[in-house]
Amino acid sequence: MHSLFKAELLRFRVWALALAAVHFIALGFLTRMVDLAQQPLVVHWTFGAIHAAIGLLLGLYQMGSYRRPNAWLNLLHRPLAPPRIAVALILAAIVLLAVVVALPILLIGAWQETTTARVVDLRHWLLALAGLQIAVIGYLAGAYGMLGERRYAASGLVFLLLLPMSHATGFGALALQALALLWLAAMVFASFKPDLDAPPRGPAGIAVVALPLQMAAFLLIVMSYYGIETVWIAEGSHPNNTPVPPRGGHNEMEKADERTRMRLALDGSAHPDAALLREQIALSEPLGIPSQLSRMPQRHELANVAPMEFDDRARGIRWVFSHDDMRLHGYAINDRRAVGRIGVGADGAAFAAPALPAGAMPGMAEGDALLIAGNTAYHYVSETRQVLPRIRLPRDEVLIGAGPVGESLGAISDRALYFFDGRDAVEHRRVMTPRLRVPMPGHYRDLYTLDLIELVDGYLIVFGYSASAHNEQGAAPYQQVLRVGDDGRVETIARRPLAYDLPMLYRYRTFLTSPTLWAMGTAATHLFAPPLPLEANVPAPIPRVIVGVAIALSLLSALAAWWRGRRLALSVRARVAWIAVCAAIGPPALVSLWLLYRPDERIGAGVPTPSPSIAGPRAAASPST
Repeated sequence: MHSLFKAELLRFRVWALALAAVHFIALGFLTRMVDLAQQPLVVHWTFGAIHAAIGLLLGLYQMGSYRRPNAWLNLLHRPLAPPRIAVALILAAIVLLAVVVALPILLIGAWQETTTARVVDLRHWLLALAGLQIAVIGYLAGAYGMLGERRYAASGLVFLLLLPMSHATGFGALALQALALLWLAAMVFASFKPDLDAPPRGPAGIAVVALPLQMAAFLLIVMSYYGIETVWIAEGSHPNNTPVPPRGGHNEMEKADERTRMRLALDGSAHPDAALLREQIALSEPLGIPSQLSRMPQRHELANVAPMEFDDRARGIRWVFSHDDMRLHGYAINDRRAVGRIGVGADGAAFAAPALPAGAMPGMAEGDALLIAGNTAYHYVSETRQVLPRIRLPRDEVLIGAGPVGESLGAISDRALYFFDGRDAVEHRRVMTPRLRVPMPGHYRDLYTLDLIELVDGYLIVFGYSASAHNEQGAAPYQQVLRVGDDGRVETIARRPLAYDLPMLYRYRTFLTSPTLWAMGTAATHLFAPPLPLEANVPAPIPRVIVGVAIALSLLSALAAWWRGRRLALSVRARVAWIAVCAAIGPPALVSLWLLYRPDERIGAGVPTPSPSIAGPRAAASPST
């Protein structure tokens, strides 16, 4: 085993060292131009995709070179059990990828830590581990692509698709990567056998290969719907692309300008002031409250929602937020020398949550900045180099954005709107007390539009909830109109249900494909993820007709599995198991059954008997089928 491990290292050493050098030079060049640790999420995704591609190519080439019949026979004739041979090959690949991917990241991190004033946190060192795990996942997906039966060998790629879809951050993201890595390793070991074309042996081996295959089939079926949608768009009848949106639907509301949107919300209102409010809308300038956050920053997250730095150009200082000590670290923009660190208030206390730069507020001087951290907005004062809290919401709320609303200052959280006296923002630097709080009538995740106008004695606010009206994850679309008085009284003027513009079967296409895999996929994207208030909502109940269609598809899949099982001569136990799986999962399980076994195979107790024509000493000793 040690000799094989060493031979693999020697075999790829030149390529590994060359790629490591290219990786190091590229990182060094980029880090001289920008601070790579503070780049947005898209940059991290790009590097992750490159690391995965390197691993994928290594897996395809390494196992592809051994998969040839003579090479495979020679490999398995070694005086080692096949699992130990697989361990030697995989461990050698991991070491090679560590040299190519992780080592340059660690070297650049060490250079930045020791020779610059830039912030290097624990999360930045963990990027080396994350990059290595992503590369190994790509490698195992490539190795399985060579060792698995060609009809379904690409199913290992579903784990690479899971990573950018996941909500896990920091250590949770590392745990998810490790779980994907272990599952893929199990798939490779299940396929590392003399007869490469035979299905995996035993129920455990079949399960570990079949579930990713079913998820891959599920994704392919769902993606095929986009082809149907493309044809639909080309015909010109797609509700999202018609010259005039369907009347009364959510597309009509979403595409209208602010005034039209607000007036549409009053259609059908029986409130006695509805007509007067329509006139006020026509005469007023619609306003809104900006949202600076699209996603909540999490402490020790590996990537950034947005760069966690801002420039105080009046003083020539760049301030960078550190997740380790939860404070701002500064360095001079011209000579890159450290100028100290600051926290909250005069005593420099740590921030309660990661702070993200969010522009400016009224009354801020040149060089000042607005920071949002959890439920609080802070004012960085350039003149005194202090960070002062200005807006503080209840602990169970998340501040999303703040900005001027006419002569006032508005703020939006995941639960409510707040209005502050604009003079407080300009004349004072204390924590402001809201003069109005308006609870949201729905969940922030479903909010698509927010429009308001100033009234003589308050505000008229129109909420449009249709953000996920095109799929099964959103609430039923509607508009709601609230009138808020200066005395804090909130009155509902109208609630206008919106029609769905897309057909029911299309909106629930993912659920219909497989309710079980749909639920499992949703759970997988939230695995190891922290609480996500901005993602919370209550989806509309699934219609009974959709549930009925899903049940019918599952029953048809079970019936097809019974017919297919008879052709495969499965044992009674294996046949019953596959029928049950197809009934529980639906069409994707039927696809996996179709691909895992060939029609001419004869399987006893669910385990195929290999053919002597397959290369390998154990295959040659097996009886003919």
